[in-house]
Amino acid sequence: MKFSTVIIGAVALVLVFSFVITLFGPIQPLGRLSFVKLENPDMYPGHPHSVLLAKYAEEHNSKCALVVHFAGSSTYSSYLEDGVNSTTDPDGVYIIEVAFIDTQGGGSTSLNQTNFFDSLKVALFGVPDGRYKYMSDGVVYDNYDDMMKHVQKVAKQHGQDGPIPMVWHGTVRTDNPVIAPGCGFPLYFQILTKTYGIIPAYIYCITGLIFPYLESPYTNYELLHASELQYYYNNGYINIDYVKSGVNTAKYYGGTSSYD
Repeated sequence: MKFSTVIIGAVALVLVFSFVITLFGPIQPLGRLSFVKLENPDMYPGHPHSVLLAKYAEEHNSKCALVVHFAGSSTYSSYLEDGVNSTTDPDGVYIIEVAFIDTQGGGSTSLNQTNFFDSLKVALFGVPDGRYKYMSDGVVYDNYDDMMKHVQKVAKQHGQDGPIPMVWHGTVRTDNPVIAPGCGFPLYFQILTKTYGIIPAYIYCITGLIFPYLESPYTNYELLHASELQYYYNNGYINIDYVKSGVNTAKYYGGTSSYD
């Protein structure tokens, strides 16, 4: 009985510590944003997942939010999301985008191509320094520190005060989105291990996997129609025509950074 009490007490202390430490840190981990793509490109002003992320940020009284991806064809340009119709922050929320480039692994390859031994090493020991490169606002950063300096700089320029709410994008192109954690998960894990340590990272990755089931209004639709939406994305049927939409989504595929 005493041993079990000690174990329960230790677990409780770890959970409390993991919660408290994020209150005073630079990043507030939320979790997974989505399961499959509803529109392409991934994120731009007015995109359903973008508006949802801005809503999450406003609920945390934040002027900015961070979404992390696996690098693809986008330049991961940050932007203002003002489509929430909020009375608490009528100026909108600034969405900061960052993607990682895995120089040694497969990144967002399908599950049947995943090197599970490599994934286990990363889970146990964290991401080795120098393995990832990063892209944000059209610029490739060779190391983690430079990337995070950019994130903090952009957040400060847009009035951020306190921890930045962070999500990983989470979309899955071909696999079962309930099983595969989706786009950006490794970078989410790395940021948490670098910022708070590996044990809090485990805890917030687990709670982050549960997060969309509790918070996202799109979860049921995305999971019920996952195979259809994946087919539509992979065949180009949900690409947004920015000429017709009035939103220049083209710049989220190309362009240069407005930041140093």
